[in-house]
Amino acid sequence: MTNDLSFIHRFEPGNRREAPPLLLLHGTGGDENDLIPLGQAIAPDAPLLSVRGKVREQGMSRFFRRLSEGVFDENDVRFRAGELADFVEAAREHYGIAAPVALGYSNGANIAAAVLQLRPQVLAGAILLRAMVPLSQPPHADLAGKPVLIVSGQHDPIIPASNAARLAALLTDAGANLQHRLLPVGHQLSHADLTIGREWMSAVGVLQANPATAN
Repeated sequence: MTNDLSFIHRFEPGNRREAPPLLLLHGTGGDENDLIPLGQAIAPDAPLLSVRGKVREQGMSRFFRRLSEGVFDENDVRFRAGELADFVEAAREHYGIAAPVALGYSNGANIAAAVLQLRPQVLAGAILLRAMVPLSQPPHADLAGKPVLIVSGQHDPIIPASNAARLAALLTDAGANLQHRLLPVGHQLSHADLTIGREWMSAVGVLQANPATAN
């Protein structure tokens, strides 16, 4: 670990270096190991870069501070999104990988959405599982056809359907090639998330980039 790679993380090189890497971002209370099995199932043999959030809330790891349930410290969101983006760029150089597709769950999906809005060039795309709007007044981002998948829970007690729909609209307005799927589940992940994510990764052929040349 160097100063440039300041996040605690886990890197799995995979067996297909030409495959788009996944940036795995856990939910509240998770760590860099939580989403490895999901990442391996969604993108078999792809490189995986799994990161642990730096913020602590009652002993649990998160990617940014919140003021209360569903109310975010937006100054911290902006700072942490920039910090994560810097890490990803340094990790790409260190490990020799292409721009990754973020695979985030809950808090991890929210920080991935913030990176899309603040530093869109860092990510090749994103799978956002149980995501909500991270910034009430986001800057205009040029997502220019960047592929994004949002998977929401119809019975999610944490994220109102209107909030997830607003996030989808914001990213679409910024130019993302967006799919928004609504499942008959709550906030927890289901097998359907895995199936939808795997099918989406297989369908989005523009993500097949050479790790040495991708931006």
